[in-house]
Amino acid sequence: MSLALGRWQRAPGSLTARLKQLGKHFEVQTLRQRVAPLLREERRELGVGRFLVREVILLVDGQPLVWARSVAPARSLAGPWRALGGLGTRPLGQLLFDDPRVARSPLKPHRWCRGGEGHGRVRRDWQAFTGGHWGGAVVAGRSSVFVRHGVKLRVYEAFAPSLPACRRGR
Repeated sequence: MSLALGRWQRAPGSLTARLKQLGKHFEVQTLRQRVAPLLREERRELGVGRFLVREVILLVDGQPLVWARSVAPARSLAGPWRALGGLGTRPLGQLLFDDPRVARSPLKPHRWCRGGEGHGRVRRDWQAFTGGHWGGAVVAGRSSVFVRHGVKLRVYEAFAPSLPACRRGR
């Protein structure tokens, strides 16, 4: 994994805000949003039940740079995470970082290797969306859990190997 991707994994604050600094046009393309099964590591963090899963690709100036997945209890759509249901192509980051009642766990870096369920999902979605391959044997990403009124929302962000270097101090 490159030093640049390691910096993205540790970069605090809003990923949306950081990506917007890379170009003129930031865009969210929704791949899917539905009640769906959780990945093993999500079940360990969030437990069992019905969950809304939203998977998106984040683009800057038309270039796809991040695959992201957010997971929240389906019941929370009638409560603290109700805004998730109507996000569409708006970035989740605005909802999370503009609300002072939302707390975030420390960032957790991830390296999904070939053969894992997360690795396969990212690579399949990337190829379907871009028509090209992911470009790396490892999927480097990070996750964190946001809490609003006691209800958790987990976000995982996978960084494309072509992602430009993250500038320090921003």
